Amino acid sequence: MNKFTKAFKKEILPIIGLISFLSLFRLMPHPMNFTPILAVGIFSGFYFKNFFLSSFIIIFAMFIGDLYLGLHSTMIFVYVSLMITVLLGLFIKKFKSKEILLTGLLGSISFFLITNFGAWISLPIYEKSFAGLLQAYVLAIPFFQNTLISTILYLFIIKLIFNFFVEKKINKFSF
Repeated sequence: MNKFTKAFKKEILPIIGLISFLSLFRLMPHPMNFTPILAVGIFSGFYFKNFFLSSFIIIFAMFIGDLYLGLHSTMIFVYVSLMITVLLGLFIKKFKSKEILLTGLLGSISFFLITNFGAWISLPIYEKSFAGLLQAYVLAIPFFQNTLISTILYLFIIKLIFNFFVEKKINKFSF
């Protein structure tokens, strides 16, 4: 196997796979805010150890979905919160359960705070006051549960898949 083929299988194929998976997942029916996007952001930061590459993967996948589903006024807030999940992933050392729970919780909370702040700022349905900001957060509480559960669940699923490939002595995600 030549150098390019090894590099393609080790680095490029997982990137293409993640972008494709996330883009297609957004188009499939699913409960509100029950997606793997935050989990993949965290895992990308851990796996690639490269903030810019991992951020590109997540944002590009979201942007492809946004092109199909429709561009919106809160996109920048969503993208910033996704980059924070990548940062959280960079701090993971061994991808153990404790790190998964902590980063899943922190990633979900930051997503909740940032995106709902963005909704308050950019959507006309909220009064531009402290009361309006609180209303934006209170109305979003039911969605937080799905965000938190899906992020932690998908992180554990990714961990199982990752461990399978590591235990099989397959170099990362090469096929």
